[in-house]
Amino acid sequence: MYLMISKYSVPIEQVDKIRDAHLAFLDGLDAQGLVVTAGRQSPPVGGVVVLNVEDEARARELISQDPYVLAGFAEYAATGFLPSRGALKDYPKP
Repeated sequence: MYLMISKYSVPIEQVDKIRDAHLAFLDGLDAQGLVVTAGRQSPPVGGVVVLNVEDEARARELISQDPYVLAGFAEYAATGFLPSRGALKDYPKP
């Protein structure tokens, strides 16, 4: 599982102009069973996407197609983790 944390590189007003495309992108990943959860940070300086993938290369490959990335509006950091407690403890592995 990979925690993808984005940081916006442009004002939120610019980000919001392509947010619908970003959400459609996430819907597509979700339909493939790849998104565990996602949401905007508070305050809205970026977002978080949890991907159910085996390795960082796959996580980065997927997120490289995010409209925010393609437009140069955000960059993502990737952190892999293995849930051992809470709601994700028994989440199916990819």
